[in-house]
Amino acid sequence: MPDDERMRDVSIGGDMIRLGQFLKLADLIDTGGEGKILIASGDVAVNGEVDTRRGRQLHPGDVVEVQGRSARVAV
Repeated sequence: MPDDERMRDVSIGGDMIRLGQFLKLADLIDTGGEGKILIASGDVAVNGEVDTRRGRQLHPGDVVEVQGRSARVAV
């Protein structure tokens, strides 16, 4: 399946959202606890690079990948 079919744009309310919040908003995870574990274990990538900071600030255009699924931050 091409990347474009797996990636979806997820609108945020402002110009920034934290990684942990975005994972839940984008339905990439079911619970905040799951997000915390996945982030800490290095299973989450932002713009192609692993990021272990739940509080990482994301801005429109950033792409988050977890467990083979992707979402792009949009306004």
